[in-house]
Amino acid sequence: MSQVKKAGIRVVPKPSEAYLSQRQLTDYREHRERLIGWMVNIGKDPDHGDGYAYDTANGRAYRLDAFYRFVWDEEDRYTTEITHDHADAYMRKLAYGDTSQENKASHLKAVKMLFRWRAHTLDGEEWEPEITFTTNTGNTNPKDFLTREERSAVREAVLEHGSVPSYNNLTPEQRDRWKIHLAQRFEKPKRDVGPDEFKQANSWKIPSLFWTALDTGLRPVEVKRAKVDWVDVRNSLLRIPKEDSSKNTDNWTVSLTDRTANALDRWLTERQQYDKYLDSDSLWLNRSGNPYQYYSLNRLFRQVCETACIPSEGRTFYSIRHSTATYMAREEDLGAAQAQLRHKSAQTTMRYDQAPVEDRRDALNRMG
Repeated sequence: MSQVKKAGIRVVPKPSEAYLSQRQLTDYREHRERLIGWMVNIGKDPDHGDGYAYDTANGRAYRLDAFYRFVWDEEDRYTTEITHDHADAYMRKLAYGDTSQENKASHLKAVKMLFRWRAHTLDGEEWEPEITFTTNTGNTNPKDFLTREERSAVREAVLEHGSVPSYNNLTPEQRDRWKIHLAQRFEKPKRDVGPDEFKQANSWKIPSLFWTALDTGLRPVEVKRAKVDWVDVRNSLLRIPKEDSSKNTDNWTVSLTDRTANALDRWLTERQQYDKYLDSDSLWLNRSGNPYQYYSLNRLFRQVCETACIPSEGRTFYSIRHSTATYMAREEDLGAAQAQLRHKSAQTTMRYDQAPVEDRRDALNRMG
């Protein structure tokens, strides 16, 4: 018996059964079985194999079926290729509906989970909604929000995270112990660990990545797409061309603190020493020489939180982006937040204002 049947969740609700032809119904059922199986087994925390409770999975399965039928009506055809534009259009439809904010928020959570599934299993991209719905919880910040103090702690923790003592400052016995550690870390024989591996352990890659995210609110897909030629160290800017932008609508010029620009400058010099970057223009690659994916960034984020001694439960790499947006809006205005965070629609930040990059850099320095 399949995990979906054991869970007791209806794979294809009756409205969709009536909507689809027999072959479409077969294809949709298989699609839904994969999605629901992921939900109930590992969807809540894929890294630790933790699935959603029955009530949560059942509710989201029915809400997503309604979303798919909305897409079929919009496209006037059956499809399982759901896009960010479909999701944004559905949220706009919900916004004008007469249901409660809580119900609208539940639909939004279901659709966000759908794109997490696509990112985890289909190499898709996470979705950041243009419109969000608030509930009467008394808390206006996202639950995964980083405070100012936590932002500063993360910024300092990445300088400590993974660092090792200087090769030349260790006794032979200490050096031998550290070689064992680095051999495991870099997955190579102990005999191949030398001064270069000690330098690599103290790399500027992770600090430059996290500091850039703290300044610019990089989305995971933007980390994945980031190129060397985005970086303008001289002017402390990140220049993201529209073809690489997550929303693919405009060229973006985003402020960096001088501290972050200096870290990027050090990393750009350092990355030239690694063979895996010789034929790549990617700004950051993981240990295997591949671009960072959403879930690998989440694992790295949790490790940094542990180093910083701040809670990571319920938080993701997006927590950095949420905090940047909020504090930029508080320090400057909503227009500055829209420009710095590269929001596609004015609905996301309510109004638009061409905030000078210099003003945004001052705000970043105050934000920590």
